[in-house]
Amino acid sequence: MKIRFISILAAVLLLGGAVAPAAIAADLGDVGFVDQAAIATLPAFQAANGQLNAYKSQLDGQYNAAIKAARSDADRQRITIQFQQKFSDKQREVVGPLYTRAKIAIAKVAANDNLTIIVDKRIVIFGGRDATKEVIDLLQSSQALAPPSATPPASEIGFVDQTALDALPKVKAANDEFAKFATDQRAAFSAKFASARTDADKAQVGKDYNKTLSDKQDQLLKPLVDQTKSVTADVAKKKNLLLVIDRADVIFGGTDITKDVQDALSK
Repeated sequence: MKIRFISILAAVLLLGGAVAPAAIAADLGDVGFVDQAAIATLPAFQAANGQLNAYKSQLDGQYNAAIKAARSDADRQRITIQFQQKFSDKQREVVGPLYTRAKIAIAKVAANDNLTIIVDKRIVIFGGRDATKEVIDLLQSSQALAPPSATPPASEIGFVDQTALDALPKVKAANDEFAKFATDQRAAFSAKFASARTDADKAQVGKDYNKTLSDKQDQLLKPLVDQTKSVTADVAKKKNLLLVIDRADVIFGGTDITKDVQDALSK
């Protein structure tokens, strides 16, 4: 179980006190969003996914036969890696060109509409410019798409790559320690649950188990979460950012502050 550090930071970082909603809206007028689920339903993407699923079904049969004939754990590991690579290669072949075209279409729409960042629609509750139709129109057109020559302008929206933070030694160590603790407690409380005689006793075992994990999480992970929030806020203020979100929610543009946060957390 890992703590998603930056998900709790997906809020406006305001400088110098409260800012009226209208002022925030004006500042965020260069933010766009795209409904990636709608793009995934386009015929070209549906056909590619269908082709990929058919290939995977065929590959699964071959994989199961190869695993059955394997004589050692080393053989099984080698076979697994081999088939994973086969599927990855096919995925790049079938879906790769479509994703490349989509990235170019999104970049062109951003350039045309002076958007400094485009995010996934699912994280937007209010505001922003919906660029989905423009992107879909470009994707479905017959024209060849070339990336815009200009790089995206600086954005007041920042992002952090959570996977990079998870890889920091002290974060990884805390997550690993918590995972081991959770595994040990699961075994211990399973025995207690099995010996419980009444529904009330079982409910109490479950309550104690959840509290044990929650207390350990607060001890191991909450300090890191609090430190990450503080560091991210400090970096955002220094760079005059209004908002910091997870890298996974950014489709185009934005200001990457991952390294700044990593460096501050590593001190």
